[in-house]
Amino acid sequence: MDAKLAGGADRARALSLFVAVVEGESFSAAGRALDLSPSAVSRAIDRIEARLGVRLLLRSTRALSLTAEGQAYLQTARRILADLDDAEQQIADQGAPRGRLRVSAALSHGRLCVVPLLGEFAALYPHILVDIALTDTLVDVAAGQADVAIRFGPLADSTLTIRKLGETGRVIVASPAYLARHGTPRRPEDLHSHNCLNFNFRRAEPIWPFRADGRDFSLCVKGNIEANNGETLGQLAANGVGVARVGAFSVVGEIAAGRLIPILEAYNPGDVELIHAVFVGGANTPARVRVFVDFLAARLR
Repeated sequence: MDAKLAGGADRARALSLFVAVVEGESFSAAGRALDLSPSAVSRAIDRIEARLGVRLLLRSTRALSLTAEGQAYLQTARRILADLDDAEQQIADQGAPRGRLRVSAALSHGRLCVVPLLGEFAALYPHILVDIALTDTLVDVAAGQADVAIRFGPLADSTLTIRKLGETGRVIVASPAYLARHGTPRRPEDLHSHNCLNFNFRRAEPIWPFRADGRDFSLCVKGNIEANNGETLGQLAANGVGVARVGAFSVVGEIAAGRLIPILEAYNPGDVELIHAVFVGGANTPARVRVFVDFLAARLR
């Protein structure tokens, strides 16, 4: 084999090995995944570090951790490996969508709105393997942690491509049993005497917006339970624990069944939260990413 070709193949293997070590969090796990001994994996990492002249991993008896150079190398390795995979797949199938598609979606929206669509998508594109993770933790798409992320609300400036998928309104709800015990709020100010359930993530504040006589205003509300997703808050409200303000999509079934009742709708300011798909765009965007985003945009609108 030509020396340059051999060197390129060796570097590709080194990238794969390094990513396997980081994702497996140990030499042993990477060895099992690659059918190598832990010592062979350790020596390979030593060779990478020697070639680069920097330390990529900090080793201890309990764990491995990345240095700043290691984090940069990991991001580059994931991107290069993804590009290699895309190139081979496009050549093999002449551009037809196929391969693994890693999708990140929020817990409630993913379970209620995205997962029910996957059966139809799989039937349309049987050669695409959808690898979906439901989490309210933001993944780093630019670093290769996901191919497509579905995100709510304002987005930070970045070089990523953004595609609007839809939007959702907010609704304040409570169960018939709770309202029977505590009374139905007639004005927003009445909420001060109610148990108002809130979100616990940092960008959420216990401030609910309202509109009356053409004037927008907000109230600070209090309650004794917080959660990281609207589905949980809706479930708590349906169980009679308190009043919740959540995305309408997460409680549409409970409202239809009469387990939750919208309240203070006359004061609803009509605020909406935008839903976007975030991905690495450009001319080399894999076909599987393009067709999935197009599919979601058509179905979720």
